[in-house]
Amino acid sequence: MTQVDVLLGLQWGDEGKGKIVDVLSPQYDLIARFQGGPNAGHTLEFDGKKFVLNTIPSGIFNEKTMNLIGNGVVIDPIILKRELDNLKKAGHDPVAKGKLVIARKAHLILPTHQLLDAANEQKMGKDKIGSTLKGIGPTYMDKTGRNGLRVGDTTLPDFKERYNKLVEKHKEILSHYEFEYDLTEKEAAFFEAVEFIKNIPHVDSEHFVNGYLKEGKTVLAEGAQGTLLDVDFGSYPFVTSSNTTTAGACTGLGIAPNKVGAVYGIFKAYCTRVGGGPFPTELDDEVGETLRQVGHEFGATTGRARRCGWIDLPALKYAIMLNGVTELIMMKADVLDGFDTIYACTHYEHNGETIDYMPYDIISVKPIPVLKAIEGWKTDVTKVSKIEEIPAKLSEYIAFLEKELEVPVKYLSVGPDRVQTLELI
Repeated sequence: MTQVDVLLGLQWGDEGKGKIVDVLSPQYDLIARFQGGPNAGHTLEFDGKKFVLNTIPSGIFNEKTMNLIGNGVVIDPIILKRELDNLKKAGHDPVAKGKLVIARKAHLILPTHQLLDAANEQKMGKDKIGSTLKGIGPTYMDKTGRNGLRVGDTTLPDFKERYNKLVEKHKEILSHYEFEYDLTEKEAAFFEAVEFIKNIPHVDSEHFVNGYLKEGKTVLAEGAQGTLLDVDFGSYPFVTSSNTTTAGACTGLGIAPNKVGAVYGIFKAYCTRVGGGPFPTELDDEVGETLRQVGHEFGATTGRARRCGWIDLPALKYAIMLNGVTELIMMKADVLDGFDTIYACTHYEHNGETIDYMPYDIISVKPIPVLKAIEGWKTDVTKVSKIEEIPAKLSEYIAFLEKELEVPVKYLSVGPDRVQTLELI
């Protein structure tokens, strides 16, 4: 029996997972998204075109690959319908080609979930989490509170009754906020989209994925967000509402831990974060702005400017440990092309100690990064197409990271297009 390889982000999200899934998809029979919702924005570029996927797995552009939206994902039918409509207009129709299935046990995002999300952020004011306002958190709350609606429920005769019961609960909660809303248009669009997604095959993801494994087929589990946003192990409470780590692939698809194979950990050559919360290496200065502009660091889903800073090795070591990473993938090396000197955080000064790990509390007591200066390569690497063409200083930077992180870098990305990806080992 084959195993499920896992691909996930090691920082605060936006590492470039979508591009790499697209690059690797020809090697796999099935790409399975295992957590998160349309708060994800996976950007793919090829043939002069740019696509942003929110819910659909990033293997959708490979003709031979099946794609599964797993049970750990929360689905907004309106956004999913819009995604598929846009893909169809661009000449890609995975539904017609039979290349997309949805887990029956995946939970649905209702319009009132989004209202609850917005009302709560408004009430929190300056202490807000920085939610994407897509209704993700409230949907996962209903899931764990055993009130949620699932994709499989849409085919039941009493679905509308179940929907109304949950909406009434949401309206009662909203009555305690000073928050005005009108559900009319959103609700009509929701039920139209629900009818639409009934045309996409619904499967039991646990049987579906394990069936692929029994047949000796290859499976890649695709994560969303990043390890440092994991609801258990991230910078709580400034986290997402799901498990973004390898363990989340097990519960988000229905696979046993011993079925996990290679674990690909993706990271940027620097670091970014969207929304509120701690960010030890953040550069709130001209250098940070340069990283933002050169790296086009604006959210694919929200358009929000990302906070930027130097690479954080204690955080990366933590993420590698949690996920059991076997191979690293370094993204956006080209963004650092113009720097004479780049920096890497090797330790923190925290509570009077010098430590090389991420401590429990990085919010009330902010870690002070200890930075190591590294000579830049001052070369345009976007045209590099062979390993032999990689600048010596960039090779030295990669070797430094491999030594510190104790995991090899298998792939190097030197630009946004799928062809700008080098396999190093």
